[in-house]
Amino acid sequence: VQLQASGGGLVQAGGSLRLSCATSGNTFGGYGIGWFRQTPGKERDFVAAISWSGDFTYYADSVKGRFTISRDNAKDMVYLQMNSLKPEDTGVYYCAADPDAPYYPGSNYYDYDYWGQGTQVTVSS
Repeated sequence: VQLQASGGGLVQAGGSLRLSCATSGNTFGGYGIGWFRQTPGKERDFVAAISWSGDFTYYADSVKGRFTISRDNAKDMVYLQMNSLKPEDTGVYYCAADPDAPYYPGSNYYDYDYWGQGTQVTVSS
């Protein structure tokens, strides 16, 4: 599975961005997708995850009510709509695939086998 994240940029606090993750490759059997973010010197923090069907979604407490993850399997795309952005949301955002968890993907980055290249999100105060 190959993934490519895009849509990052510079935005003021309170603004919105939508990240996209294009997926390709062997998707037989389905896979869960997660979004993670990383700042310098820190591990990748979980942001949100979605099941293969899209029926199950899971969010970090810090983004609940502000971020929405969704997917369009017909287009092989996963999205992360980010509203009411805060400076602490700044970081490099990665999308990742877990082929072992198509129904209930988790929040541990080490469970995800395939990663995109990341897209920078900067929220100014």
